[in-house]
Amino acid sequence: MINDCIDIGLASEVTTLKRLAMLSWPRRRQYSCPDCYKACAVSRAVGILAARKKSLRRGIATRNPHSLKPQITAYRDFKIKNATLRIPIGKRSFQLVPLTSRVVSVLSDPSVRVRSFTLTPTSLSFCISKEVPEVECVDAIGVDRNLRNLAVGNEDGVAKYDLAPAVRIGEMSVKVVGSFKRNDSRIQRKIASKYGRRRRNRTQHLLHNATKRIVAQAYERRQAIVLENIKGIRRLYRKGNGQGPKHRSKMNGWSFSEVQRQLEYKAHWAGLPVIHLSRK
Repeated sequence: MINDCIDIGLASEVTTLKRLAMLSWPRRRQYSCPDCYKACAVSRAVGILAARKKSLRRGIATRNPHSLKPQITAYRDFKIKNATLRIPIGKRSFQLVPLTSRVVSVLSDPSVRVRSFTLTPTSLSFCISKEVPEVECVDAIGVDRNLRNLAVGNEDGVAKYDLAPAVRIGEMSVKVVGSFKRNDSRIQRKIASKYGRRRRNRTQHLLHNATKRIVAQAYERRQAIVLENIKGIRRLYRKGNGQGPKHRSKMNGWSFSEVQRQLEYKAHWAGLPVIHLSRK
């Protein structure tokens, strides 16, 4: 259904939800599935078409998009009860999906509202929201993202969170992938993606632990979080700057923007303000 809606949107040059919903309804009504999935299909197609339109407006060449990953999304007609997700599958029938204890503990909070769910062949995710009162801060702390640590503090004191293991994980992954000698690009790509996922998961664990501790201490001390603008900092370490490849590869140990993303959503979830400094 998503790909059908995308084809109709490309043919009609439509990117608005209401117009695409009207044009695609004759095609969507032919599917024998609950109406909640039909509504979400056109919504996801509009998002894909809007992203394509934005890229074209920026002058970025794009191919005709399509959805590859099989998934279902719904924002109504589902129910969570007794640690189980009940989703409709048509003809007044339902499928029960058991939930983990961690998910149940988060969703049991009365202030949390479940907006929608997305089910793929390998995962189940929820979109949740919560009304969070903003904390009245009495101080502020700055977060400095360095190669091997996160420096957090102000004039009263500075704390450093060690991220050297993330750099070592990146260097080891590069060595392992570079040691492949088999003359088969398909096998190399498959094994390289395996080690890439392993590197990402191990690095994400380290970043989550560091950002969680930063936000927890800031919330306890009622401190706002200040972030600097370091967009394009990796351009200082690229080929042609007189630096060796080993030195340049160290700058790819972990993602600076990922730390910023985690700090932002965790601070907003706790009610802490996040201040972004300009380059000036």
